[in-house]
Amino acid sequence: MTERIRQIHRDSYESYGLPRVRAELIEQGVCISRHRVARLMREAGIHGISKRIGFIVTTRRDKRQTRAHDLVNRRFHATGPNQLWVADMTYVPTWMGFLYLAVVIDVWSRRVMGWAMGKRMTADLVLAALDMGLEQRKPKGVIHHSDQGSQYTRLAFGERCR
Repeated sequence: MTERIRQIHRDSYESYGLPRVRAELIEQGVCISRHRVARLMREAGIHGISKRIGFIVTTRRDKRQTRAHDLVNRRFHATGPNQLWVADMTYVPTWMGFLYLAVVIDVWSRRVMGWAMGKRMTADLVLAALDMGLEQRKPKGVIHHSDQGSQYTRLAFGERCR
């Protein structure tokens, strides 16, 4: 039975988990409980690929760093371009793992001013997104607002924002 389960798993490009493997066995005429399929898969080290990927935290505050003042008091409104930019980082799940995306958006136009992708959440990633926006618009006196994650409180980021 374990060999049949292995074959079904291989035929599915190693994506089928317990429910699909069991459904395939039943379709082949095998009467088998889900507990037995689970046990055989567990013993053989077979597991499926889940589309449901756990929650990833992208905002980690560094307690040792001082937080920047909230210059907009959580009022995200601009009367013209290059007055207020907001920035954030998120993750994109892929078959090979997570990619992290840092984005800088102009509040007035809602246009993406800069973005950067990488394999790790680093200050360099958010700096690359900011640099792209600065290169495109060359603003004077723009306020840059972020979620204050550790990448945004690093010394290199603070110096670049000045």
